[in-house]
Amino acid sequence: MSLTHEIRQTILTALPGADVVVTDPMDDGQHFQAVVVAPQFEGLSRVKQHQLVMRPLTQAFATSVHALSLKTMSPSEWSTQ
Repeated sequence: MSLTHEIRQTILTALPGADVVVTDPMDDGQHFQAVVVAPQFEGLSRVKQHQLVMRPLTQAFATSVHALSLKTMSPSEWSTQ
């Protein structure tokens, strides 16, 4: 299983029902980008949204992921994009 898939699954476990896309744009297995649209983010600040994503990822991938660029939004925010 690829690390991008593992990261995606970790996010989905923490945020059931989220739409999650994880990429490895440098194709180096260390620098990742994730877009997460989750109903759990509704009404939360961007900082709180990122904390909901990063907490489980930090525990699971502390030594294997060097960098993660993260974009989060609620479904209502996504619909206006």
